[in-house]
Amino acid sequence: MKLRKIVGLSTVALFASLTLAGCGEKEDPNTIVFWNPLTGDDGAYMDNMVKEYNATEPEYPVKSVITSDMYTKIYTVMSSKKDVPDLTLIHADRVPGFVKSDMLEPIEEVISAKPEINADNYLPQAWSAGTVDGTQYTVPLDIHSSAMYYNIDLLEKYDAMSMLDDDVVTFDEMLSLKGKLDEGDFVVNNALLSWTILAQIINLGGDIQSNGEPTVNTPEMKQALSSLKEVADQGLMTPNGEDGYLMFQSGNVLFSTDGTWSSTAHAGVDGLNFGVTNIYSNTPDVFTNRASSHLFSMLNNEERTDEKEAGIADFLEYIRQNSIEWAKAGQIVASTEVVESPEFQEFKQSFFTSSEEQIESLHIFTYEYYPYVEEAINTYCFDIVYGELDMDEGLATMQKFVEDKIAENQ
Repeated sequence: MKLRKIVGLSTVALFASLTLAGCGEKEDPNTIVFWNPLTGDDGAYMDNMVKEYNATEPEYPVKSVITSDMYTKIYTVMSSKKDVPDLTLIHADRVPGFVKSDMLEPIEEVISAKPEINADNYLPQAWSAGTVDGTQYTVPLDIHSSAMYYNIDLLEKYDAMSMLDDDVVTFDEMLSLKGKLDEGDFVVNNALLSWTILAQIINLGGDIQSNGEPTVNTPEMKQALSSLKEVADQGLMTPNGEDGYLMFQSGNVLFSTDGTWSSTAHAGVDGLNFGVTNIYSNTPDVFTNRASSHLFSMLNNEERTDEKEAGIADFLEYIRQNSIEWAKAGQIVASTEVVESPEFQEFKQSFFTSSEEQIESLHIFTYEYYPYVEEAINTYCFDIVYGELDMDEGLATMQKFVEDKIAENQ
């Protein structure tokens, strides 16, 4: 091995050890160490909730640790069985793999003393995302979903407000604006394009797996990509390589397909007169909004005491009742007590809990290999939609991408 390579590996190893040492500083045994991946603006809202909880002077206060590359660090501490956090906030698609690897402790016994922490008091998809083979492993914090924001002024300018009458904008309605827009204006951007594609898969009756095997190269995927390609081919989608999100904020795009959390950023743009609706669909009677959930979980840790677990239950019950602060981050709070409160109705994302039909539209993927599927779509969907990669070749390449990823990590 060359010296340069040895030095490089040594540097990486040293950096890793220092990073983990920083995460594993000696903690007060009466403190609940809580890891979360909230490196964006939402981290501040979580810190606020933790501070408010600690202000109640619980026996076991919570220390919130925002952890970049959290999943890599989780695997590291679980392997070493050292410095395992007491509580973690993980995404829904991580639960099946963590359970399969015997990394999660069932949470049923921990919350048994808190009768209000039950399925009836949370949005159903968020609760069930933490259920594996009848055992509950998590308590949900939220549902974060794709959303489609619309520019009210542009819709009025182009006499297109009627598209929102049924809360579902169809591909045909978007295509009807061909030749009607001023130069530099677009019907829709390509923000979170992979999420909108995943929503179409469900709309079309498809899925991303069958009996545990990935299904990416399917007729439903081809139809979803073909519909988007037609919009792009007609010049109605923001150009590939340009920031369609910022173009929406600049007032040049009718519809922006980003996330519920973006509402706070859009609200901060002077002069942007906007609302929110569902992701587009082929037909107005079937619509889906791709979603996920942040879930409180406990990694297996023999050093965690029963008393500390009781403290974790106290914290989770507090969050169930007092998570309106989390709505400020643009999230759909999972607790029905919060969702049904008058305060929550003031937030844009309350649109997605305004009826049973809207709640049902929030589709959370819990397939064990979902991260590989999303990575494959993200890697190739732009080239396919913008005509830089042949459709059939792209579909076959995406399917192989996922299969290879699974094989590499078996």
